[in-house]
Amino acid sequence: MIKSRENLVRLKKFQASEKRRQLLQIEMMVADFERMANELEAQIASEERKAGITDVNHFAYPTFAKAARLRRDNLKTSQHDLLQQKAGAEAALAEAEAELAKAEMLENRDTRQRELEADARRAVG
Repeated sequence: MIKSRENLVRLKKFQASEKRRQLLQIEMMVADFERMANELEAQIASEERKAGITDVNHFAYPTFAKAARLRRDNLKTSQHDLLQQKAGAEAALAEAEAELAKAEMLENRDTRQRELEADARRAVG
C-alpha cells in the first residue's frame, strides 16, 4: 500500500511535469511564429517601399513580397491553431496538477496515519 501510493505520486508528478513541458513547448512555438511573422512583415514593407507599389493586385507587385505575404499568413494560421492547442494543454495541465495534489494528499494522510499508529504502539509498549 505504501509503495503503491509513492509510485502513484511519482507517476502524477511525472505526468504534471510532462504537461508543463508540452505547454512550454507550445508557448515557445507561438513566440517563434510571431517573431518570424514580424520579420516577414518588415521584409514585405521593405520590398513595397523599393518597388513603390503596395497594391497586391498590381501587375508589378514584387514577387518576393507576394511569397512573403503568403508565408506570413500561413504562420499566422499556424499560430492561431497553436493557441487553440495551448488552451487544451492548459486544461490538461490543470487536471494533472489536481490529480497530483489529490495523490499527495492521500500519501500525506497515510503517512500521518502510520505515525499515529507508531506513536500509539510506543505509548502502549
